[in-house]
Amino acid sequence: MHALSLPTWWIHLTSVLEWLAAMLLIQRYGQARGEGGWRWLSLAMVPALISAMAACTWHLYDNATELKGLVVIQAGITALGNAALALATWNLRRQHRAGQA
Repeated sequence: MHALSLPTWWIHLTSVLEWLAAMLLIQRYGQARGEGGWRWLSLAMVPALISAMAACTWHLYDNATELKGLVVIQAGITALGNAALALATWNLRRQHRAGQA
């Protein structure tokens, strides 16, 4: 755990918690509006959460070289998450435009 300072750990952990809170709030917002696209956006945020947790795990073990593969996996999950978020956003926009027609 010595790879990061205490303030940096605080930022990492609170960012993960903030992301979780955002996922829950987005899902509730969609439920309140009766729009399922928001649920998909919330689900599309899961890979980014997994990626963040992978980064925290790597740092927890002092950036051990034995866990270098975790960095590669994290990069792949981040790319997957970015694509999922783009698709979910496109879906929301499509639904919004269809509702205006």
